[in-house]
Amino acid sequence: MSNLVQLEINGIPVEVPAGTSILKAAQSVQVKIPTLCYHPDLAPWAACGICVVRSSGSPKLLRACCTDVAPGMKITTHDADIVRVRRTVLELILANHPNDCLQCPRNGNCELQRLAADFGIRDIPFPTDTPSIPVDASTPSIVLNPEKCIKCGRCTQVCQQMQNVWALEFIGRGEKTRMAPAAEVTLNESPCIKCGQCSAHCPVGAIYERDHTRQVWDALRNPEKICVVQIAPAVRVAIGEAFGLPPGTLMTGETYASLRRLGFKAVFDTNYSADVTIMEEGSEFIKRFKKGKDLPLITSCCPAWTDWMEKYAQDFMSNFSTAKSPQQMMGVLAKTYYAEKMGIDPAKLFMVSVMPCTAKKFEISRSITMSASGYQDIDVVLTTRELARMIKSAGIDFLNLEKEEADSILGEYTGAATIFGVTGGVMEAALRTAYCLITGEAHPPSIEFEAVRGMEGVKEAVIDIKGTPVRIAVAHQMGNVEQVLDAVREDRKAGRKPRYDFIEVMACRGGCIGGGGQPTGATDSVRKARTAGIYTDDEKCVIRMSHLNPQVQKLYADYLGAPLTEKAHALLHNHYHPKKPYAK
Repeated sequence: MSNLVQLEINGIPVEVPAGTSILKAAQSVQVKIPTLCYHPDLAPWAACGICVVRSSGSPKLLRACCTDVAPGMKITTHDADIVRVRRTVLELILANHPNDCLQCPRNGNCELQRLAADFGIRDIPFPTDTPSIPVDASTPSIVLNPEKCIKCGRCTQVCQQMQNVWALEFIGRGEKTRMAPAAEVTLNESPCIKCGQCSAHCPVGAIYERDHTRQVWDALRNPEKICVVQIAPAVRVAIGEAFGLPPGTLMTGETYASLRRLGFKAVFDTNYSADVTIMEEGSEFIKRFKKGKDLPLITSCCPAWTDWMEKYAQDFMSNFSTAKSPQQMMGVLAKTYYAEKMGIDPAKLFMVSVMPCTAKKFEISRSITMSASGYQDIDVVLTTRELARMIKSAGIDFLNLEKEEADSILGEYTGAATIFGVTGGVMEAALRTAYCLITGEAHPPSIEFEAVRGMEGVKEAVIDIKGTPVRIAVAHQMGNVEQVLDAVREDRKAGRKPRYDFIEVMACRGGCIGGGGQPTGATDSVRKARTAGIYTDDEKCVIRMSHLNPQVQKLYADYLGAPLTEKAHALLHNHYHPKKPYAK
């Protein structure tokens, strides 16, 4: 029996697999049905009613996002009545939505605004009744503006189903329904891990990153400050989207140049400190692996994941790598090693990070160890979106800039470092170096560990290191992590050796390339394009293993001595503390 269904859409013959929604069937023949609550990452739940279509022989309109095709269907996606219904739905939404587009962080990039323009809505025939609900700006990372909420449900689905955090839900009923943390607490008091996936999926300006561009502009104007900046690996393959380029376009040199145009005195690359991270975290893994104790080692580069662990997986605290994230390593090295080498007073250094992640805004003050230099190691974090706005407001012709290089001594990086931006990247970078350090060989048989690559939510593999098996797991998107942890818990309960030696976790789907501070509109196709850009950057590098980075070798020779020394621990490592999911 064939599993293909034949139907017609606007008179066009269509053949699609059984179980395909009308919405996707229409897309297969280049018919675009408008949507608002629907997102490819999420299960459709037909909240908005924009996607209604007509099926011949049926008296009611069907919601295309959640209705599967059936044999012989004759679907009409657009006619006068359907357009009128869609227009009315939009008008009802707009009647309860603030009319302050010019001040909205999503102005010009708002799905509701775009639909209103497409339907030519010029006035609202219904009484307006915008709710008066205070803005929740309690976290250092993201801001909730419930007045702009259109009740599409994307944020709650992301938080509960994708991320398994449950910080957001719908409160109240009927007209009083609103999106908020449960128990009427603030977002900062909720289980929120600041990953920003709610903001990345919100179609309007109801959830957005806390803007820190003014602090950066003020610092750049201050003659008493020496402003320096770092960019994360995932930024270079996404920032071009803000300027009309396809996802995955590699814009490293142009980003360096734009940062100098903005006024930064030195431009560093977080990839350099990612190489340092491998030296510390990789050495930590080898030490544990040889002793067979405190395994599995779990990576600690993702601050949203570390926050989740401190709240929900406290039984794994001893398994967590104590190595700081590359962002934090760069901050402390800039205000110690770099300042000393350049003869700069570290008190005058103003360190800015450009990150794909809203949780990085929280990370910079998460504990006292984030001030290991004697000052706050990172002063301000900007998301990719914020940097794009600064470049535009400064009148910089980003697309036509001449490529520039990062500043030494904190700018040189290897291919292993740049793949930190994708799921599996930290693991692959660690394995490249671990193989060499464990075996004493100069090069692994293959530099690329394909088993840890791809968009599968959990990836497992056994890597053979010259006859020694290393059992690994890679998880991305927080909702996938529990199954990995539960598997280890089962081993513990049964008194067995843990089934994994090394685990990588990234809170966001696809890793940092899908971070909550990246340009909005990410889907798996966008994530895959960004991922391809990261691997292209890796392949372009002459050196592709972290321990071979000459500037990293110089750092240890001149300053730290060796990985895991007392000085390295004081500057590059941190500690974890249990937290309650609901803060008081």
